[in-house]
Amino acid sequence: MTARMTVGILFVCTGNTCRSPMAAGVMRSLVRQAGLRDAIEIASAGTAIRHADQPPSPLAIEAAARRGHDIAHHRSRALTADDLARFTHPLAMARAHLAAMRSLASLDLADRPRMFLMEDVADPYGGTLQDYERALDLIEAGCARLFEQIVRDRGLVV
Repeated sequence: MTARMTVGILFVCTGNTCRSPMAAGVMRSLVRQAGLRDAIEIASAGTAIRHADQPPSPLAIEAAARRGHDIAHHRSRALTADDLARFTHPLAMARAHLAAMRSLASLDLADRPRMFLMEDVADPYGGTLQDYERALDLIEAGCARLFEQIVRDRGLVV
């Protein structure tokens, strides 16, 4: 595999402390296991950052770690218009994020952002560990489908 990035995936939620860092962690696990770190770039951002450069919520870290995904070193950051131009797959965790992403995008990129899943991934922030586990169930299934699609569409060798 060449060192050139062929795909960029950006997961977007509200505060970049729960859903999008968990999704980035899951996708990083898949990419690492497949030996495709040089081919797929993964990041996450938030549409409404109140406390930039903060770690994920403790329950997000715990839920992800229970399933083998390390997100403890993540730090929250705000979504930028440059992100929408840079990443080939800017993905919204909920419809409100999609609307925010499209309003931030330049006119020629307004259709690039799309939903991660057909349904919103419910925000577990402030909830129980089970709420985070439910969100992670959806995220893991969605990441597996997305990863398979990207590998197939880009002809990447796993």
